[in-house]
Amino acid sequence: MFDEKFKKIISMLAVVLSLYVLVLAYNGILESRYAGKDVNPANIINVSAVGEVFAAPDVANFSVSVVKEAKTALEAQNQNAEAINKIVKFLKESGIEDKDMKTSGYNIYPKYDYLENRGQVFRGYEATQSLDVKVRKIDDAGKILSGAVEMGANQVGGINLAIDNEDALKRAARQAAISEAKQKAEELVKDLGVRLGKLVSFSESTGGYPISIYGLAKETGIGGGAVAPDIQKGENKISVSVNLTYEIR
Repeated sequence: MFDEKFKKIISMLAVVLSLYVLVLAYNGILESRYAGKDVNPANIINVSAVGEVFAAPDVANFSVSVVKEAKTALEAQNQNAEAINKIVKFLKESGIEDKDMKTSGYNIYPKYDYLENRGQVFRGYEATQSLDVKVRKIDDAGKILSGAVEMGANQVGGINLAIDNEDALKRAARQAAISEAKQKAEELVKDLGVRLGKLVSFSESTGGYPISIYGLAKETGIGGGAVAPDIQKGENKISVSVNLTYEIR
């Protein structure tokens, strides 16, 4: 009785072992069939193109700063705050909203002079505060810059002329780039004597070229009577680069 049960167990184990060996062998065959093959199709072509759109900027971004020096930190801070508050009031009266003004820097630190016979000599404290401003009526940018200087700004950053909403322009540039890339792909497969298959990948990168104007200290009349600079808008370029990958047959 015991021998019969033992024989049955051995037979069952033999069957299981045989099935296991068959599964391993089948997997080995599959691996040999696909060894060295990429998951992505091997027969592909890549084409790229750039689409460009030009448009006049409609907003101006710039920064103004107030730098004040005094014997004590408190004096420097008070003088700085007085000038900045006048500038902010002027900007609001000129139609600049709170969301379009942002303090971008505030520092108070000691200043020293170096004298040949005495070394470093404490001179006082310098307080600096900077304000980033967005002017949505771009034609008013020069007048507002000049007015900020009159109110006490003694440092002016570069003006950046930008397009506030670029989405529609980017789409137009993308469409132009895709159209050109498709045409390139059709010409390429014709020259190669193959057929164009389905699109398997797409990528893009966007670039913009805003106009920047630097060094406006003299033009805005810092240290003298304020003369509003004539801001030339010109055009900004919006570009989109695309890369298309197709199967070929």
